[in-house]
Amino acid sequence: MSETTTSTQSAVRSDLRNVAIVAHVDHGKTTLVDAMLRHTGAFSSHGETEERVMDSGELEREKGITILAKNTTVFYSGPSAQGETITINVIDTPGHADFGGEVERGLSMVDGVVLLVDASEGPLPQTRFVLRKALAAKLPVVLVVNKTDRPDARIDAVVAEAMDLLLGLASDLADEVPDLDLDAVLNVPVVYASGKAGRASLTQPADGTLPEDEDLEPLFATIMEHVPAPSYNPDGVLQAHVTNLDASPFLGRLALLRIYNGTLQKGQTVAWARQDGQLKNVRISELLATKGLSRVPAESAGPGEIVAVAGIEDITIGETLTDAEDPQPLPLITVDDPAISMTIGINTSPLAGKVKGAKVTARQVKDRLDKELIGNVSLKVLPTERPDAWEVQGRGELALAILVEQMRREGFELTVGKPQVVTKTIDGKVHEPMEHMTIDVPEEYLGAVTQLMAARKGRMTNMANHGTGWVRMEFIVPARGLIGFRTRFMTETRGAGIAASISEGYEPWAGPIEYRTNGSMVADRAGVVTPFAMINLQERGSFFVQPTSEVYEGMIVGENSRADDMDVNITKEKKLTNMRAASSDSFENLTPPRNLTLEESLEFAREDECVEVTPEAIRIRKVVLDANERLKAARARARA
Repeated sequence: MSETTTSTQSAVRSDLRNVAIVAHVDHGKTTLVDAMLRHTGAFSSHGETEERVMDSGELEREKGITILAKNTTVFYSGPSAQGETITINVIDTPGHADFGGEVERGLSMVDGVVLLVDASEGPLPQTRFVLRKALAAKLPVVLVVNKTDRPDARIDAVVAEAMDLLLGLASDLADEVPDLDLDAVLNVPVVYASGKAGRASLTQPADGTLPEDEDLEPLFATIMEHVPAPSYNPDGVLQAHVTNLDASPFLGRLALLRIYNGTLQKGQTVAWARQDGQLKNVRISELLATKGLSRVPAESAGPGEIVAVAGIEDITIGETLTDAEDPQPLPLITVDDPAISMTIGINTSPLAGKVKGAKVTARQVKDRLDKELIGNVSLKVLPTERPDAWEVQGRGELALAILVEQMRREGFELTVGKPQVVTKTIDGKVHEPMEHMTIDVPEEYLGAVTQLMAARKGRMTNMANHGTGWVRMEFIVPARGLIGFRTRFMTETRGAGIAASISEGYEPWAGPIEYRTNGSMVADRAGVVTPFAMINLQERGSFFVQPTSEVYEGMIVGENSRADDMDVNITKEKKLTNMRAASSDSFENLTPPRNLTLEESLEFAREDECVEVTPEAIRIRKVVLDANERLKAARARARA
């Protein structure tokens, strides 16, 4: 119940369940939601169904991760429903701690949590992150061991690890949540499932085999039994919390609400409690209920339901719609502080504005960042000294890189600075955010990974060998030590390692960290890249540019094999004479250049470098383009 209700009377909506599916990245949340929709007949039998229907965004499909928390509704009328049709609202949350703001919002809408754990990998840091949030909110947990048919499944060990994790988190939270029911935390029901095959069972299958039941009935039965129905105060006034935002081309902005008390009706006038404490009367012009994956118009909605309303233009997350006569707003949603920041500004390079129809003005960039703030509660946008650049703070590097990638696809040209950490001053000392990193690697890469983490000021807290040829290590490492870590880590482990991290609070500043031992190759003049110049320079390092691509002074064209930067002429052409040469240039032995993605470019850039992002290209450049100016600045720094 909400904190504002003092009445002891409470009623229950037995025809409704609200549940969130939480898990680490890639443990199969979205695939399990697909299977639940199939089991309850949400897909028409003749209709074409695609996989991972909940990952609706283009970037979500490409990267294979969930970025935005989304909800769907399944109508369950199986044996456990006792002849009724039960509406189950399922919230699919992201597994990545960078999108933690989405997780906190998702959990504010539900009464229980389905915790999904991979039968081989077991609980990982993000599992810990979302589970801690669920326990702090005192939500009951159902444990689902997914992918039991993986050839390397180790079901017994994974269940034991999950129970250890629950016990550890419960004891951690004992001070913060004094009335946490420890017995309930440990009496967690376990369901064994294969989301891909759409099967579940309450009896444990052998490692690597499918659950014995043909469908997901055991999972639905467990949800019906262990996730409580929403309770409400029958005499309470209307209280509906805005937990998410969406937009419709016809209705404009949609606010997704969880109704705690009272009834919401189409055409009703309600009080809108804004973040700044003001109350304003607004009319609900359209009310939409979720049915499967589509929204359908509804006349009214009662307590416990999750609905969308249209007609309120500036409404944002965390605000409340309440009774116009007797307003009782709910508390705002709180989100963890941002840990990483980067500067985003207009494109200031000599090649700016070359893409037809691109958005290049400061006003367009600022409007787009303001629009992002509306739906993304974990982002902050702050002004900088320059009028055409802004500091954007978020949970992690990935969340910020996804924002830049989305803006690039929408046709923006940007200059993006190197990611930095957001520090705090505690008792007069500078503190920086720390991360708890879990790394799984084959045994032969153990030394390489420990060396890599030591250089980034990481300290090992735990190491376990499962006897499968893989080692699991846990580190506490400064958040800035992980900027640029992923590319190096993938190179060192030949792509075989798995690394994941989660926020671990603040500690005193750990000192300087060496990110990159190699310098950059910087173009010393504008022009077009020639194969002749590349062949002559290729012993000096590796290239990021293709022959015939356009470059400008101060643009980084490759990585130097030595530690210092090197200015190169990559536009040099072969002097032609009228004598026929016996040996013509052979371009076969030109090493193919590396095509860096946006994330790799942000990781590669040093403090004095930035990334130029346009709809057609991603380039790395020096902040100061003129070589003489850079030299002067370097001398001034050396003197200082």
